[in-house]
Amino acid sequence: MMCGVGFILGIHWVFFYASIHASNVSIGVLCYALVGFYTAFLDPIVNRRKIRVTEILLSLLTLSGILLIFGFDSRYRLGIGLGFISSLLAALFTVSSKKVITKTGCDSETMNLHQIIGGAIGLTIFLPLMLKMDPSMGMRPSGMDIIYLFVLAFLCTVVQYDFQIKALQKISAFTVNLTYNLEPIYSIAIAMLFLGEATQLNFSFYLGLILIFSAVALQTLSQYRNN
Repeated sequence: MMCGVGFILGIHWVFFYASIHASNVSIGVLCYALVGFYTAFLDPIVNRRKIRVTEILLSLLTLSGILLIFGFDSRYRLGIGLGFISSLLAALFTVSSKKVITKTGCDSETMNLHQIIGGAIGLTIFLPLMLKMDPSMGMRPSGMDIIYLFVLAFLCTVVQYDFQIKALQKISAFTVNLTYNLEPIYSIAIAMLFLGEATQLNFSFYLGLILIFSAVALQTLSQYRNN
């Protein structure tokens, strides 16, 4: 069961990086902000609880921000489509993880280990397809690529998902996924600094970011008041 959840994670990675490859970093991470919207509907179904109106409203606020952003250019339709699938898989992964944690009561390290194994299996299955779609993709990393892969694998994957499992033991899957809506904000800031993507963005893009950030802030305030 844990490996199966990790398999979903692996397929999410494939679509997430495919979305970035087909568009740019900003579009790829913005699509990821849809996880809160998907979770508002998936979590009640998978974990058998009532749909919460506040979650739907916050998700619609996020969706409004994303629609504003996507209205600024039509060149990235393929990347956006792949990003939509990626965020759906990410939402399903978190919701399923919450169900497994509640059902088994396992510790975060055990859960994380099985998920990473499942994710590795998923990536291995998709590897031949990825090589066929992009024959120029190299199989042997060299130089700085090895350092980047280590940082991505350890800090951005193992450590991050261990923290996520610990968070799921205390708060809902919706709150965890809605918090991930902040990822576009700092990812786009980094892309502006190092990849020069600021010239591709306009006013509606930044207005959309404000709406996404507002949804996260409102949910955080709600959780704080409840606690």
